[in-house]
Amino acid sequence: MSDTQQPAERSLLETGTLVEFRVVDTHLELGPDPEQFGVRAELVFEGNDGADPAEIAEWGAFGFLFALAVLSFHDARPRGASEREFLPHDAFTVADFFACLSFCRDGLRLEADYVRGRRMKTTVTVRPDGTVTLATWGRGRSAVRWLDQLQGRKWIAAVPPGGD
Repeated sequence: MSDTQQPAERSLLETGTLVEFRVVDTHLELGPDPEQFGVRAELVFEGNDGADPAEIAEWGAFGFLFALAVLSFHDARPRGASEREFLPHDAFTVADFFACLSFCRDGLRLEADYVRGRRMKTTVTVRPDGTVTLATWGRGRSAVRWLDQLQGRKWIAAVPPGGD
């Protein structure tokens, strides 16, 4: 299949996984309920060749946003009445992406609250200068795991026989 014939989701994911970034800061934002906290991560795009973060944002912003949205959607579960819409083997689509996407004073923003029964509670803003803010609410430390996955790190390791 040529590049022009591959599904848009695949093209966006391929682009999103090519974007290199550095995590500048990550912190928890506590809420009134200790079980419901937020995670906020500040990132900056960077390349091995010393590429300007703004140049990376030009070609990588859409794909990077889509990749994070796919990871958020995959991990998201229903809460309360949203369970009626939840399908366990559902996938985040380009239509979902555009429904959550906007352009604001700060840059390109993805705001996903509930999408087809999944409580995403994820906001990502990519600024023209190549800086990024990722924020989640009530998702535990999932956002940190998504960033690690995009950087090729693994969170799960095999447990040796005997459980040691």
